[in-house]
Amino acid sequence: MNAITLVIIAALVLTLAYRIYGSFMAAKVLVLDSERTTPAVRYNDGRDYVPTNKWITFGHHFAAIAGAGPLIGPVLAAQFGYLPGTIWLLIGAVLAGAVHDMVILFASIRHDGLSIAEIAKIEISKASGLATSIGVLFIMIIAMAGLAIAIVNALYASPWGTFTVAATIPIAIFIGIYLRYLRPGKIGEASFIGVILVLLGVFFGPAVQTSWLAPYLTFSRSQLSVILAIYGFIAAALPVWLLLAPRDYLSSYMKIGTILALAVGIIFVRPEIQMPAFTPFIYGGGPIIPGPVWPFLFITIACGAVSGFHSLIASGTTPKMLNNEREIKLIGFGGMLIECFVALMAFIAATSLYPADYFAINSSAKVFANLGMSINELPMLAQMVGEEIADRPGGAVSLAVGMAHIFGKIPGMQSLLSFWYHFVIMFEALFILTALDAGTRVGRYLLQELGGRIYKPLKNPHWTPGTILTSGAISFAWGYLLYQGSIATIWPLFGVANQLLASMALAIGTTVLFRMGKRHYAWTTFIPLCFVAVTTIAAGYLNITTNYLPKDNYLLAGASALMIVLVVFVIGDAIRVWRKIITSENQTSAQQVAAESSK
Repeated sequence: MNAITLVIIAALVLTLAYRIYGSFMAAKVLVLDSERTTPAVRYNDGRDYVPTNKWITFGHHFAAIAGAGPLIGPVLAAQFGYLPGTIWLLIGAVLAGAVHDMVILFASIRHDGLSIAEIAKIEISKASGLATSIGVLFIMIIAMAGLAIAIVNALYASPWGTFTVAATIPIAIFIGIYLRYLRPGKIGEASFIGVILVLLGVFFGPAVQTSWLAPYLTFSRSQLSVILAIYGFIAAALPVWLLLAPRDYLSSYMKIGTILALAVGIIFVRPEIQMPAFTPFIYGGGPIIPGPVWPFLFITIACGAVSGFHSLIASGTTPKMLNNEREIKLIGFGGMLIECFVALMAFIAATSLYPADYFAINSSAKVFANLGMSINELPMLAQMVGEEIADRPGGAVSLAVGMAHIFGKIPGMQSLLSFWYHFVIMFEALFILTALDAGTRVGRYLLQELGGRIYKPLKNPHWTPGTILTSGAISFAWGYLLYQGSIATIWPLFGVANQLLASMALAIGTTVLFRMGKRHYAWTTFIPLCFVAVTTIAAGYLNITTNYLPKDNYLLAGASALMIVLVVFVIGDAIRVWRKIITSENQTSAQQVAAESSK
């Protein structure tokens, strides 16, 4: 199959979905009101609640939600063939992911920018609010470690990538100061300067790699784990306008620009999809993902289709920045669809590799030897990128090789294959880091809300000691897990945790629709809730019984079981509320009919 066919299908499906289903959700289901004052305007404090231009907000939101998931998950899921992943990405993003993001963002806007846990407390019950708080905080720590470990694996011993990613931090601070004090409102001008500076950081990377600075920018996995935790603390504690917002929206330009360049490259090169539609591993026993296509495909491809992590951003930083409620469609629904397109481009890049080369990169040497496959272009590709690329599981390297392979086929680009490979490694790290800083800040909000139940001053977002204390605590928690763990221990737990959180968020979103008197539209969240919840609980159970317990990994087994129990409790409590609302509405209708009849 030719890759260009998938690009065209994806573009058409996602565009039509935004115009038709997105408009339906905005006008009929949620009834967005442009005249309603948003929390950012009502509580503007210059730190957390800051009315922000919609394109900067979109850039921040997209950068925050589009972390490791849309790049790594689809690449790993290519193990099952190109067809299962393509179908789930398109259907999941439109009917589940975009609806999930849009409804939770709307709910948070209507609840003064509160977190998903506080919304659950108000809409369902105090018990559900507490269960959601514990579950979300627990899942957040796992998610941050899962995102961070992908950066560690991409940047360790890479001065080029480390320099480029690190350079975005002072650039973002400069742009934040530029927009706030030097040239307020000059967003186009600031964006142009910022993008040029970021690109300079990329192009100076090769020079840095061979300069005297290289040893000072070469870090081990352990060192990078500590550095990332320190960065998370700083990003969570500083005002949102100074680092988080400008850094994220500048990164978005590079993200979207690179993915569009990849799409153009696919159209120009017209690579063939080398992976078959289905592989024998759909029944299980794969070298990358141990289980069958159902349910394991759906916890491997999370971001890009539906992701619970998005609910933390949609009820964390983003609702505190929106100027107008009508922007929810663009940012919530539209941002998810663009992430789906990103995931599909990454998927195409991976599946354009020969299957044997793909499995040689993503499997250990011992496992690959047992597959009985013969590699094709791998030795040539390794020589051209200047690094050993076999036996590098985790998805990042195979994506970089796939994208570099496509760019290298453009006339005059083959000699730059090493440059493209390192550029993509940097691009992946930059992509993921933006989710890490926003996620840590959201974790700070959650910890403040939960801690405020015990010590009230902690709940005040303007209390500086509380901000510093909670930022440090959340950064230390995921930093410790990152320092002790590996991709093999963290990523499977991250996949289950992420989708369990999506189930919880969809249950809360469904309750919001019932409370609004929109029960006849509750199917928009209830149907994806049923599929995601059943699938993820099944995956969690199989992970516990066939993966964790046989390996005596009781910590991960216990963590998975605890999350499943919390999510089932919240869903059950939500169903209780739905039944109560339905009964009340039916009684009211019957009374009205009786009153009319008596007349």
